[in-house]
Amino acid sequence: MKTLLVLCLVCTLVMLSVSGTAEQKLKNCNEVRAAYSSKGFNVNDVPNKGVNGAPLKVCPQGFSCCTVEMEEKLSQQSHSDMKAPVSRLSTNLQSTFKQKHDHFDKFFRELLKNAEVSLHNMFVRTYGMMYVQNAELFKNFFEALTRYYASGSAAVNLDSMLSDFWADLLERMFRLVNVQYEFSDAYMECVSRHTEQLQPFGDVPRKLRIQLTRAFVAARTFVRGLALMPEVVNKVSTVSASPSCVRAVMKMMYCPYCSGQVALKPCQNYCLNVMRGCLANQADLDTEWNNFLDAMLSLAERLEGPFNFESVMDPIDVKISEAIMNMQENSMQVSQKVFQGCGQPKPNMAFRSKRSVKETGFTGRFRPYSPDARPTTAAGTSLDRLTNDVKKKLKHAKKFWSTLPETVCAGERIAPGDECWNGTAKSRYESVVIGNGLANQVSNPDVDVDITKPDIVIRSQIAVLKEMTSWLKAAHSGNDISVEIDDDGSGGEESGSGCDSPSCDTDRDIYFSTPPNPGKPRVNQVVVGRTPSAGVPSQGSMALALCGLALALLAPHLR
Repeated sequence: MKTLLVLCLVCTLVMLSVSGTAEQKLKNCNEVRAAYSSKGFNVNDVPNKGVNGAPLKVCPQGFSCCTVEMEEKLSQQSHSDMKAPVSRLSTNLQSTFKQKHDHFDKFFRELLKNAEVSLHNMFVRTYGMMYVQNAELFKNFFEALTRYYASGSAAVNLDSMLSDFWADLLERMFRLVNVQYEFSDAYMECVSRHTEQLQPFGDVPRKLRIQLTRAFVAARTFVRGLALMPEVVNKVSTVSASPSCVRAVMKMMYCPYCSGQVALKPCQNYCLNVMRGCLANQADLDTEWNNFLDAMLSLAERLEGPFNFESVMDPIDVKISEAIMNMQENSMQVSQKVFQGCGQPKPNMAFRSKRSVKETGFTGRFRPYSPDARPTTAAGTSLDRLTNDVKKKLKHAKKFWSTLPETVCAGERIAPGDECWNGTAKSRYESVVIGNGLANQVSNPDVDVDITKPDIVIRSQIAVLKEMTSWLKAAHSGNDISVEIDDDGSGGEESGSGCDSPSCDTDRDIYFSTPPNPGKPRVNQVVVGRTPSAGVPSQGSMALALCGLALALLAPHLR
């Protein structure tokens, strides 16, 4: 009898305990109502009392403050909650490199414009009317360089453009230094065909072609790479979460509501498994993304060194003027070679030799280049500052996709230690954290991922990054391969130096000397300005006199 009384007492105490716990849970639904309504949902969706959770599809069944309708709405909310931090990180990345692209593009374009203005001002002072009459040649030269920078070989064949420029310049100068002769169009075509063989401008055209090609290919390819980054990030950010991912995130973030634990945060490892399952396809982008960034960093080093766009464009007026001086000083030898190869021209019957050279006011000498006298910046900055800054950003962007889960599962979004939500209760999360990428998700305990169906958008962006990386590597060697394949399958025309070794650095000299004997090959020496020799008049001074006579003949027509 006593035993029966004890059993009855125990049963009564258990019932009272269960009843007390139930009452406590019923009270906790008030906190759920407040938290639920703070998300913008109707508070009337939440039951006043705990209800049977058997109909629930995601959260643990049993006594619950959740309903099926609440689950559906919280699933929608969880999709937004998961997307928000990823979107914010992606937007920041897009904004950063959109800004860097704009800075570089503006800098390169302003540098081109500044170089054109500098040449114009210098040549007006130095060559006067002789330059003004031929200014269109130089204007077209810079316009072609700008088109090549903007559109590459698809718009301008750089080698052909430079060859045409020097041939046209030779033709104009040849007429001026041989004003006593008449030249037919056919004769001048013969002269143009032999421009390379004659080398009237010394070694300047060859060096300038190499330096312009390397600098322009590197600059425009680097800018294209900067433009590509926001595009890739934007397209990848449009990838939607799968239904299984949404369910997993909802279970992780909002199922604690059902048991009245609205402040309970998920365990970090639990969060990592959920986010690695949800972002599995994005993580597969990481390898090509990192390869692309390595190629960008490598090309940035080239921009600072042998392929420095600023160092090539800033003194281009001095280089071209040096070439003109070479032609003037070598004009007698050049003319004799032309006469031998193309025939003796007819005398110009209208030639009048009585005018004095002094009437033209032409000096024919350019001022020695002084680095301190020239601006070294465009767009309010310099190439060194731009590249130093962008290299830091590029390094910081590495492993962006594979570290997204760690970035999301941090701070206030998770609970440290064992006092966290493990998907079923407030306790330690026991499952092993799986690796990144689609293939590893076959063993993900929290998200069902179909590893046989990779995301099409992300796979296409992987291909885009691979192609851009190949362009960057080619630009690192001084080659432009970013042109479309021709219809005949022969491929687009490549341009570049084809140099991919430290020896590229040896061509960094910017100024070219004129050898004492114009008939001998020049050596690569860095010489800033020269002083004309005194004494007996040189062949160069004779050529200058002829140029002056030519201007004297043209002067009456210019008034």
